[in-house]
Amino acid sequence: MPDSWDKDVYPEPPRRTPAPPAQLSPLNPLPFLTKAFDLLVDRPVTLVREFIEQQHAKNKLYYYHRQYNRVPDITECKENDLLCIYEAEMQWRRDYKVDHEIVNIIQERLRACQHREGDSHKENCAKELEQFTQVSKAFQDRYLDLGANFSARKCLAKQKQRMLEERKAAKEAAAA
Repeated sequence: MPDSWDKDVYPEPPRRTPAPPAQLSPLNPLPFLTKAFDLLVDRPVTLVREFIEQQHAKNKLYYYHRQYNRVPDITECKENDLLCIYEAEMQWRRDYKVDHEIVNIIQERLRACQHREGDSHKENCAKELEQFTQVSKAFQDRYLDLGANFSARKCLAKQKQRMLEERKAAKEAAAA
């Protein structure tokens, strides 16, 4: 501030402002209850929580990328073994999700290549296009006509039907 300022209009702020002393009446139960709550409830809970956190820090568990053990295929299950059939069904559903994600990843790679290359994507992205057509054809061969309530049994029946058609076509080609 300049030396010529009006002290009546702009008073100088105090240099140190002392805090007013806390004046509680001796009959006030609030400090006693606060201290009792802290000692009886908060500290034990905090100590238990810190102990649990220390134990978890020693044994870290990572829940992403869960590993499932492969289970037998539905063709290897006995007829009345419901647990084996259920596990095979869940394995088939996981395989379906993995195959679907593989198709999506290959499709994203193709789109990225097409976006990156612009107008010359037909020449420069031929490898990605070929890979996408192979992967999508394999996915469609396995999962296309299963309907809304798809299952491992329907997929197996479709695979069996496709194999019979291939055998029949091979016999007709050999006979001709």
